[in-house]
Parts: sequence; C-alpha cells; structure tokens
Amino acid sequence: MRENTIRKLLREGKPTICARTAVVWPDIVELIGSLGIYDYVEYAAEYGTFTLPDLDNYCRAAELYGLGTMIKLDQDPRLFMAQRAIGSGFQSVLFVDCRTVDEVKECVRICRPDTPTDGGLFGAAGRRFAYTGGAIGEMAQALRDVVVAIMVEKAVLVEQLEDVLALPGVDMIQWGPTDYTMSSGLYAQRNAQEEVKKVERKVLETCLAKGVPPRVELQSLDNLDYYLEMGIRHFRIGHDMAVLREFYRTQGAALRERVEKA
Repeated sequence: MRENTIRKLLREGKPTICARTAVVWPDIVELIGSLGIYDYVEYAAEYGTFTLPDLDNYCRAAELYGLGTMIKLDQDPRLFMAQRAIGSGFQSVLFVDCRTVDEVKECVRICRPDTPTDGGLFGAAGRRFAYTGGAIGEMAQALRDVVVAIMVEKAVLVEQLEDVLALPGVDMIQWGPTDYTMSSGLYAQRNAQEEVKKVERKVLETCLAKGVPPRVELQSLDNLDYYLEMGIRHFRIGHDMAVLREFYRTQGAALRERVEKA
C-alpha cells in the first residue's frame, strides 16, 4: 500500500501546503507536482464535472510526483462518491454541508474499515488503491489513514463545534465563510464581513485549542501573517478557475485597450 502523504505530515506535526483544481485534467496535476512546492493537491469535485475513470487518472498523475490527494465532494451521495474516490487513490476526503454531529460521525464511518473495532462502512473492495497488493490488514490500515476533513460552514454546525472536535476520526477542519454567511443570514446585514471574520477566528481558535488542525483557504498571501500569528499551519492557495479568470480579465482588457488605440 502507498503511504498516505497527508497523514504522515499531520502525524509528524508538519505544515501542509495544498493547491486546488476544479478541472480534472491530469496534466494540471502534473504541472503542480513538477514544481516541487506542494504537499498535496485538492480536486474540488463539488464545483466540477468528472467521470469515475477521471478520479483514477487524477490520482495516478499525483502519485508520479509524490503528491497527496484530497477530494471535496458534494453533499450527496456521500457514501458512494467518497468510497469510490478513496478506491481511486484519494488520501483525504473533504466533506461539505454537514449540519449535525451525527452527520459528521457518519462521514468518518464512510472512510473507515468495516471491522469490529473500527465500526466503519468501507468493506474489502478490490479497487485501485489496493492493487499494489497487501493483506486485508494493510487495506484496513490504509483506510484508517484516510484523512477526514470537515467543512464547518453551516451556522448550526458552528454552534456544535466542540462536539464535532471531540469525535474520534475528525482529522482536519476547513472553515467555510461563504456558506456561513448564507446559512446564518448575515448576508443581509451591512456588517456581514466583520461578523463573519469574528466567527472565523472563534472557529479557528477553538480547533487549535482542541488539537484538531484547521486549514485555511488563501487566494493570495495578503492575510498570511494574520493566520500564521494565530498558529495556523495548513493552507490551500489558489484555484485554477480563479487564476485563469483573473489572467483573462486583466490581460484581455489590457490587450483590447491597446489594440483599439492603435
């Protein structure tokens, strides 16, 4: 079985840096891996389109460069898609839209082996992640090593955060400001951004205090010092579609202006 890169770094207490793609094209994964900068790559499947073979190829490309892999899935069908993604080789699953502690508990069970001691829902499926051989015990350990990350983005889940952090098997928390702004109703208030920032800090500080590493999404390095001073060491930076949009917007506008003036 291949070693879980993300699990290894978490176990060693090291920081992690992630790049995200919404495009499933393996060439982009290889481009990211060839830079030698990132620890893992996240496929934001919630925002893109894909087939099951695409997941296999995405992981193959990442493995060429020793990159870890995370997949961000839609709310449903959680069990089917998470287990197929793990079977393809994804080392971590980022679950979205959880509203209760029981939902979070179910997300953990989805990724864990179906043994009497683990109480998980993942059986002995002969999928790609197990093709390298190994006994059932090794497969079970590989499933224990899958990193379960939870989006804390719904107002009702923020209220239950300490109970979520107390659950065995919750490995990482991702704050989701946009969904929180909607689900809390703050979007209708003038001071929404300020209030959301206060909640974000409370969420991140609670995670750190409880020993569950929070991960922060960055679009640039503008606010990095704020998070580093707080003690955050896990980051995702960039998004392929946002990067492309910004390039086409700024460079295209500049090109049009110069051509029309020529």
